[in-house]
Amino acid sequence: MYFALPSLRRPRHPLARALSLLLGAAVLGVLLVFGLVVAGVLLVGGLVLLAVRQWKPTRAPARPTASGAQPAVLEGEFVVIRQGRPVAH
Repeated sequence: MYFALPSLRRPRHPLARALSLLLGAAVLGVLLVFGLVVAGVLLVGGLVLLAVRQWKPTRAPARPTASGAQPAVLEGEFVVIRQGRPVAH
């Protein structure tokens, strides 16, 4: 299947050509400025977030309970795989 866009006809009038060129340049300029503004906001926001994280005091590590018990452990199922034996999954 062949995909082709319809051909864009350029205007023949010189003034219309100049206006379309100026309109295209203006659209490209607006997109460029918008992209730079978004990039600047993201950069400043990232720097502020990094500064807040650096100056914020860190949390103390979790302490064992008063009875001296170990902290809670996540449980799960596991399978011991021995080397030298093929394993079917």
